[in-house]
Amino acid sequence: MLASLPPTSPTAERRLTTIAAARARVLDGGALPDAAAGAIEPWIERSWRRCLAQGFEPSRRVAFDTVSRAVLRQTLEANHALIEAARPALERLSEAMARTRYFALLTNAQGIVVDTHGPIDARDPRAAAITRIGADLSEAAVGTTAIGAALIEQHPVWLHRGEHFFEDTSVYSCAGAPLFGPDGRCLGMLDLTGIDAVERPELRHLVARTARGIENALALRQPHALLLRLNWPGQTLGSDDDGLVCLDADGRVTAANSTARTLLPLLGSEPDAHAETLFATPLSALFDAARRHKAALDLPLWSGLRLQAWVHAREHGAGTPTPAAGEAENLSLKDLELHLIRKAVADARGNVQQAARTLGISRATVYRKLRQNG
Repeated sequence: MLASLPPTSPTAERRLTTIAAARARVLDGGALPDAAAGAIEPWIERSWRRCLAQGFEPSRRVAFDTVSRAVLRQTLEANHALIEAARPALERLSEAMARTRYFALLTNAQGIVVDTHGPIDARDPRAAAITRIGADLSEAAVGTTAIGAALIEQHPVWLHRGEHFFEDTSVYSCAGAPLFGPDGRCLGMLDLTGIDAVERPELRHLVARTARGIENALALRQPHALLLRLNWPGQTLGSDDDGLVCLDADGRVTAANSTARTLLPLLGSEPDAHAETLFATPLSALFDAARRHKAALDLPLWSGLRLQAWVHAREHGAGTPTPAAGEAENLSLKDLELHLIRKAVADARGNVQQAARTLGISRATVYRKLRQNG
């Protein structure tokens, strides 16, 4: 992709000319011209052809319709956790893009706008149309966009001006990245859009990094007793680049981010994965590492590969309760586990179901552990 240049530069003009020629050829039913083969990414051509297959005409006016009030209410309720987790990231994005005339859109998995942030000019109908909460910006509604492409292709994308299908949307330049939840399902996408703006393909990297931070925030909101931060040996732990795996007191995975699913492919094929099927290490060793606040742990995998990990117990007040530091050092692993369960039940005023939810384990497990220990 070419570097960002002023719209009046010869290189920028050639770029727009190449896009226009490629779009015209494909929309007329032909193949991409040789000159455009390396300039137009394959997913853009796939989207154009899907739009043609739906019977879309490039000159058709785009209505930018919103969903009904009832559907919008249900959508906002269903995506409350996503909206809350994304809000701090959207605010930070505004700082990074302050002088670029780009703004941020957050959608659900169907391409419905659920939040916006940044320098949106409400007087510009082109901005107002796409930033209304409840606007349907899916490919089926508005043709080729970064929003529809990111949701369908499931990877970060960059889309400039005439690479959009409809003429009405050719004023936009957009970067988009899908957002995956703690269970690996696509929850929505994050989009950065400019109107008649200079091309900024580097925003694809920014939107991908920001999406990773939102995914991590969503994972950390899930109930868990242990958090594992994972990376390859030699890499620095402690950033958004880490794989995150959350475990309940029984060692079952309650959440994982996209990086962890790349490091541990079994997470994608086994929804109810257990720590001891992922790592060639006893669960007790992970609890022990958290209790002793050890530095990075050497973590062997059954494949023969090795990862490094930081293992943290959930902090007191953030879900799973923990004893005081001095007290914890004197407890065995079994006693520490029992302490966590008893305190959770006490904090829930005897409500075992609520205590089990806090700990991230089943109610039957709480009863069994308490029974085993009198």
